[in-house]
Amino acid sequence: MSEAFFVPLTVRGYETDAQGHLNQAAYLSYAEHARWSMLQAGGVRQAELISRGIGPVVLETTIRYRRELLAGDDIEVTSGFEWGEGKTIRVRQTIRKIDGTVAAEVDSVVGLMDLKARGLVADPRQHLKELAADPNMFGL
Repeated sequence: MSEAFFVPLTVRGYETDAQGHLNQAAYLSYAEHARWSMLQAGGVRQAELISRGIGPVVLETTIRYRRELLAGDDIEVTSGFEWGEGKTIRVRQTIRKIDGTVAAEVDSVVGLMDLKARGLVADPRQHLKELAADPNMFGL
C-alpha cells in the first residue's frame, strides 16, 4: 500500500444529525475530499484527467463506524492506494480524531473510466504514472 496521505478537517455543526453525530453522508464527503487532495498532492489534476478522456469512478464503498464524531472535533483523513491486478484500485482510508481515536474506516474500490467508451481503462497504474509528478504518493 502507498504511504498514508492525510488531510486535516474540523467537523462542522451543519454536518451533524438529530443526535449530534456526524451525518453518515459527511463521511463519504470527507473520504472523497481526501482522495482528490491526495491526487492533487501527487500532481494529478482533474482537468488533465478529463483532457485525456479519463475520470476516476468509485465502484464500491464500505464504511465501518468505530466512534462518534461531534461538531468541533478536529480530525484527519488518511488515504492510501492498494494495488492488485486488473482494472481497479483499493483505497483504504481512516478518519481519526487528533488524539488517535479511530472514528471510521472507509474502504473503496475505484477505477479510471474511459469517458468515451464508458468502461474502465485496462491499466490504471500506467495512466497515473504518466500523470503524477510524484508516483510514489500512489505506491507506484
